[in-house]
Amino acid sequence: MLEKAGFKALSERDNWKLEPNGKYYFTRNQSTLIAFAVGGKWKPGNGFVIAAAHTDSPVLKVKPISRVCKHGYLQVGVEPYGGGLWTTWFDRDLSVAGRVIVSNDDDDHDGRGTFTSRLVCIRKPILRIPMLAIHLQRDISDKGFNPNKQTHVLPLLATSIKNTLDKTIPAPPSDSKKENSENVRTTNMIDEHHSLLLNLIAAELAVSVNNIRDFELSLFDTQPSVLGGAYSEFVFSPRLDNLCMSYISLRALIDSVTDSSSSSLSNECMIRMTALFDNEEIGSESQAGAASNLMNSLLTRINGNNDNNNITAAIRKSMLISADMAHAVHPNYSDVHEENHRPHIHKGLVIKHNGNQRYATNSLTAFPVFEIARRHNIPLQKFCVRNDVACGSTIGPILSANTGIRTVDVGVPQLSMHSIREMAGTADIQSSHALLIAIFREFAETDTKIHVDHEQ
Repeated sequence: MLEKAGFKALSERDNWKLEPNGKYYFTRNQSTLIAFAVGGKWKPGNGFVIAAAHTDSPVLKVKPISRVCKHGYLQVGVEPYGGGLWTTWFDRDLSVAGRVIVSNDDDDHDGRGTFTSRLVCIRKPILRIPMLAIHLQRDISDKGFNPNKQTHVLPLLATSIKNTLDKTIPAPPSDSKKENSENVRTTNMIDEHHSLLLNLIAAELAVSVNNIRDFELSLFDTQPSVLGGAYSEFVFSPRLDNLCMSYISLRALIDSVTDSSSSSLSNECMIRMTALFDNEEIGSESQAGAASNLMNSLLTRINGNNDNNNITAAIRKSMLISADMAHAVHPNYSDVHEENHRPHIHKGLVIKHNGNQRYATNSLTAFPVFEIARRHNIPLQKFCVRNDVACGSTIGPILSANTGIRTVDVGVPQLSMHSIREMAGTADIQSSHALLIAIFREFAETDTKIHVDHEQ
């Protein structure tokens, strides 16, 4: 999407030369994505309008040593990531996707060749976590379903007898280079993972199994996302939390800079940015998470290193929209919501409040959003958790505390959050996209009209 819209790839390893009207992006860890467009009238010390979201979701990750054999089954050891509703992962058609480190077949006979970190996605359903038949757990209606995450959440890959008899496992392509017998290996992947799984990965990447040096793989549901409901008004999909807001934020940035009107990039005095971070579901404390040095490093780099006046001025002029999903009122469990704060599907983006700053919203950060929405007749809702219910949090307070940027927490209302399949409303996606475009284009002008007593 970014490259099609004319955004240029950068690397954090290189020196940057940014230009007015320039559009850029870079990634960190292949899982965090930053994209930004420099206003034609921008200069160091001017601010940023940032939409920030996260790319990760609760998933099951393949363990570093995943080979498990029990009672005639080949199984794959997995580890829960984040706070998922793991019962929803049972009886689903699963596969794996992620990152694989492969050698490039250019060894100089002493194991010192080059390597590439490649992305892989096997779309065929190859795994399943079967439920135990009700006949063997008659008390499930009384006790509920509470699987042990170590012993019960263990997907099946194949039967051992079929694996022994059937030699039709996908093989690497015929033009793959042969294994170098002198290649130095620090680990033996065959000892750690089922050869069947390795062969499937190798076939997908069109490499030899011997070229696979390491990987990070996550399980996912192979059932595709769909529009659902009698009027096709819902999105039924995995990972709406938070790929939904990631997509809206990125699409809004691109669409905000693709016309030639008075609100175009050439007339912009600020930098418009979308920041999509990894590892929010586990607290954001990683080199690719919102709690890392990434945002401060980026702001300093763009404004000019060692110029604290420009950096401080830019931060005070900036605005950050922390865009995560929100809890829509559930018709069967409406009592878990505070009675005056029950967001509905199709009634617009939710502004999330918490007096204890689990969300970063306050009146000065929420008002510009409400004002821009009012101008365009875009609906908004407010959310506050019940006093007797624990409040979740987002990357908003983390980024606000680390950078000092004014921040508001927002999100599209959804149901089934952290299930393997979630749901949201199409109207909210459309209105949120329109609102973020307007915020990118109009925040700078709106902010000049907001005066704060005793602040010069």
